[in-house]
Amino acid sequence: MSKRTRIFIGILLAYALGVGALMYRQLGDIDPRYRESAEESLVETAQLLAVLVEGASHDGALQTETLGPLFQSLYARRFTADIFGFEKTRVELRLTVVDRSGTVVFDSMNRHLGADHSQWHDIHLALQGEYGARTSRDVDGDPKTSVMFVAAPVRDRTSGGDRIIGAVSVGKPVQSFGQFVEAARRKTLLVGATSVVAVLLLAVILSVWLVRPFGVIADYVRYVRAQRSFSLPRLGRRALGAIGAAYDEMRDALAGRNYVADYVQTLTHEVKSPLSAIRGAAELLQEPTMADADRARFSANIVRETQRIQELVDRMMELTALESRRSLDETAVIPLRALLEELAASAQATGAARALSVELLAGDDATVEGDAFLLRRALANLIDNALDFSPANGKIELMLRVQPRSVDISVRDHGPGIPEYAEDKVFEKFYSLARPHSRKKSTGLGLPFVKEIAELHHGRVTLKNAPEGGGAVATLSLPRATPGA
Repeated sequence: MSKRTRIFIGILLAYALGVGALMYRQLGDIDPRYRESAEESLVETAQLLAVLVEGASHDGALQTETLGPLFQSLYARRFTADIFGFEKTRVELRLTVVDRSGTVVFDSMNRHLGADHSQWHDIHLALQGEYGARTSRDVDGDPKTSVMFVAAPVRDRTSGGDRIIGAVSVGKPVQSFGQFVEAARRKTLLVGATSVVAVLLLAVILSVWLVRPFGVIADYVRYVRAQRSFSLPRLGRRALGAIGAAYDEMRDALAGRNYVADYVQTLTHEVKSPLSAIRGAAELLQEPTMADADRARFSANIVRETQRIQELVDRMMELTALESRRSLDETAVIPLRALLEELAASAQATGAARALSVELLAGDDATVEGDAFLLRRALANLIDNALDFSPANGKIELMLRVQPRSVDISVRDHGPGIPEYAEDKVFEKFYSLARPHSRKKSTGLGLPFVKEIAELHHGRVTLKNAPEGGGAVATLSLPRATPGA
């Protein structure tokens, strides 16, 4: 095994170990998160039962006679609840009621009646009017089982609710939600292992692509050695061809690596939010007692978020196809004034609902050489942005300025302009600002799409705040068509 191969394997192992350490930390964090969720539910249950005990008490004396038959019936009750693939068949909730001194006056499990629980952390704090919680070993039951307790004070309503006459402590065995923790751990391990294998496979593929250009140079060396006669022009031409091929393949490999890294990170971030919304709505729709109005609202949420993901994927595919092109396949001479008049008329109709006007300010006509379809798409994107950020009854100005060697097409709105923190980010993929009138964001792929079109036409695009009068100005600069073209 060569030294280079050992280094490469070492890097891959270091990556795998790093991911393993991260997964270990994530797995250790799952149980506390589930405990937090369970504790939050126990807090509400404890407060509810405290109110019930307060309602049954009279003259500052705790009355718990009705709790015994209630919990006997509750523990005897059998049911089947399918909770995300896990079956629950019985109630495991526990209740302990203590008086002002901490003596147990009711125990749903009939284990600690008459015992002194005043020093238990949750009850001790609850009797002082503070929040108390603890997790203790189930001594009288399975010694391997822990129980989470949350306590709430019981107040004397006849004294205005200020005097504490006891406390209720609600418990739940930790093992009751342990199956959910184990399932989450298994899924996390599966996702982590799959991601490691996928990234390692990607690294191997990229390594092959990156090493391949050096193979082109090695082929040239073998070609030189195989020559019987020395011809400098012939060897020079072959050398230039080999260097050019190696450079092209290296550039494509590096661009592909950066492309994958960028899209994996940003696309995952953008899709996460709508997927979470869809999942949440789908889970709520499974409730059989949901009102028709709520069901329609959640169904509409699913449709809206699905359309958002579809738009994101469509835009991303368009941008990906555009980025893979190095040059325009076919070009034609395009008169810009006629193109701007067509776009202005279309934008005027689009902005009519918000009373937006579109004004074309163009002097002399000018022509550029390029793809008319792509240029129309680029300018339409800039105009759509201007419409989105314009206030009602606002005005959009399209300007055509002819320079000695270039043509500047500007689209100006009179909206809020670009915040200072966003000036350097507007052309980043998936970056988008909320529209003033709807507070919604776009896919964040429109301006990167325009930038790619500009570069294909050997031009550039900028987006800056207007020097005066407010608003933003997007400028697409393109080379003028050569005379006679």
